[in-house]
Amino acid sequence: MTTEDKTEVLLQRLRNEGFRITSQRETVIRIFQENKEEHLSAEDVFELLCKRNEIISLATTYRTLRMLVEMNVLRELDFAETHKHYELVDENATPHHHIICLDCNHTIEFEDEEINKLGLEIAKKYNVNVVDMQFQIFAKCPTIEHKHEHKKHRN
Repeated sequence: MTTEDKTEVLLQRLRNEGFRITSQRETVIRIFQENKEEHLSAEDVFELLCKRNEIISLATTYRTLRMLVEMNVLRELDFAETHKHYELVDENATPHHHIICLDCNHTIEFEDEEINKLGLEIAKKYNVNVVDMQFQIFAKCPTIEHKHEHKKHRN
């Protein structure tokens, strides 16, 4: 399935769930589909919108991101910086987690079934429903030359 097809499927799902799809929401969703390998900040999204000559303010960009998080389209990530990052929610994917380098701000995504099982057990113990599960490891890369596949994000 192409990126365009995936975007259309997602937009139709949202319409079916009763969400109104504004042009801003649709454009932001397309930006995340096209930049799937990146953790984008609101400022990153705003810059990409400006490059597309979209007339949208930074405040509207923030509101749109917040709404897309509430619609379960985007996942909000807190990398212990002064701003949040976002990524598309993939309901069919195994939950993944992040290792964040405190020196270079690169992230490594990883999956771990034991962490996922432990999270579900803890939620069950406290009788709560899991909405999202994020495990983060803050570390320092051993060398400047990164030996893993990293995802760069902005400061």
